[in-house]
Amino acid sequence: MMSPFLPSSHVIGIRPTARRWASSDAPKITTHYSIHPRDQDPRWEGTEMERFADQADVVVVGAGPAGLSAAIRLKQLALAEEREVRVCVVEKASQIGAHTLSGACLEPSALNELLPDWKERGAPLHTPVTEDIFSILTEKHRIPVPMLPGLPMNNHGNYIVRLGNLVRWLGEQAEELGVELYPGYAAAEVLFHEDGSVKGIATNDVGIAKDGSPKDTFERGMELHAQVTLFGEGCHGHLAKQLYRHFNLRQNCEPQTYAIGLKEVWVVRPEKWRPGRVEHSVGWPLNRNTYGGSFLYHLNEGEPLVALGFVVGLDYSNPYLSPFREFQRWKHHPFVAPTLEGGERIGYGARALNEGGVQSIPELTFPGGILIGCSPGFMNVPKIKGTHTAMKSGMLAAEAVFPRLAVLEEDSAPSAGLHVPEYAESLKASWVWKELHAVRNIRPSFHNYLGLYGGMVYTGIFYWILRGKEPWTLKHCGLDSDQLKPAKECTPIEYPRPDGKLSFDLLSSVALSGTNHEGDQPAHLTLRDDSVPVERNLAIYDGPEQRFCPAGVYEYVPTDDGAGMRLQINAQNCVHCKTCDIKDPSQNINWVVPEGSGGPAYNGM
Repeated sequence: MMSPFLPSSHVIGIRPTARRWASSDAPKITTHYSIHPRDQDPRWEGTEMERFADQADVVVVGAGPAGLSAAIRLKQLALAEEREVRVCVVEKASQIGAHTLSGACLEPSALNELLPDWKERGAPLHTPVTEDIFSILTEKHRIPVPMLPGLPMNNHGNYIVRLGNLVRWLGEQAEELGVELYPGYAAAEVLFHEDGSVKGIATNDVGIAKDGSPKDTFERGMELHAQVTLFGEGCHGHLAKQLYRHFNLRQNCEPQTYAIGLKEVWVVRPEKWRPGRVEHSVGWPLNRNTYGGSFLYHLNEGEPLVALGFVVGLDYSNPYLSPFREFQRWKHHPFVAPTLEGGERIGYGARALNEGGVQSIPELTFPGGILIGCSPGFMNVPKIKGTHTAMKSGMLAAEAVFPRLAVLEEDSAPSAGLHVPEYAESLKASWVWKELHAVRNIRPSFHNYLGLYGGMVYTGIFYWILRGKEPWTLKHCGLDSDQLKPAKECTPIEYPRPDGKLSFDLLSSVALSGTNHEGDQPAHLTLRDDSVPVERNLAIYDGPEQRFCPAGVYEYVPTDDGAGMRLQINAQNCVHCKTCDIKDPSQNINWVVPEGSGGPAYNGM
């Protein structure tokens, strides 16, 4: 546990736009203090609000591949120079790796650099890729696409992994080096020095009732101060998006564009198991103007496991589209179904992905802080890989930060956060930037009349032949939340009923994710205005949040008097994918952290 020894100093919080408690015709949905400030709520009068603080040299937010790689590299450098450097990592999941979800086909380049002896250390990389298959699917048939050397989807030399297991192993390596890991502590607030530089973070308060009032068990979170804070929250981190606004970090880049990835793990019949096989597809069931595709990976971990999933770009336009139901429909394709028939589904989850590439990377450094990993967005979209680039970004951040760290006297604290622009410079000089720059035009090339097919032609000509050296950079189409068309302009999509053998309903799927939240707490899916869902989202877009959410969090139900509809938020179902915060056409949903340790409990996803 963290040992509090410093009294809390003056804190300037970052808070989303807040509204006073007021009467409204719309049913009250949101009770979270980020929307309804506690200093304006008489129920909080007399509540002790002092926080205790602890001082570290470096605080890392998020124990994912980037955050743990940064922490490991910092301690490696400190060990080499015989210095004491205190590195603390806070993680909202109850266990390291429990919120991690990816395909995942791992390119081991960054791992080779970070821990060259990873095989001897027992890293859970058990399945080298032995076979690459790529297909274009029609409703009934498959068109094979040759996997030519040099194409970004070629997986020679890569490993199929369960990324949650790899992250847990990285956590063990970090602890052996002396990194302090704090799972179950969600970073809820950015703290600032009086000069405006980042001072650190505060963990979430606990003991708040569902109606927003303090329970008898209420406790303030902890403050964790640092010379520099590394933000590695993953895709669309809730602190990162606040930092974007506070420091205007996105002023010189395009808006980020995203996808949602849904994944299942199955035990299949042994005769259908091909350890080391990697299968990808595009096409059916999506139309040519909806970006997306599938993966199916055969793991070699002692039993016949396959990891399969479906990715849908969140710039789609039809509000009737359901990524979850497209995934369930895809499993019935004649090329996919035989692998799964007679098998058993044992895992489910979902997560948003960054797809903007170099065009959408924000400024990475600011006084007191650094953005690493999938938070700013280093995913190589055509490769469908971001773990290796995320890890390398964390390592480069550590190497830039370490020489700048001051030796602090006991009980002393800096009065300003470090600004480390050297990190951005080293990243742009690294293989990460070179790799992302080469593929920068592939994702936006799909925005053409031919859609998928035009993008594939572009990739074949300009990437395979010119390796991304074309003297232009294509643009994305803007915010994903602006891409939905009104429901009256679109055709409803009729999805088949799940058969309970290959395809399943939403709630039984969420049950496999192990998702759990304390029930008596304010919903962490907050609304800036409780009236917007019915008056705008339902009226214009037919309530798309009830379809783009992969966990059944949002549903429209009749009001108590039966006179209309209201939005019901089932926050306990949330798998922390962030899709609602991204795709909401009104940008009215603001995802914040729930009480620490809430969320999915993925087992090697």
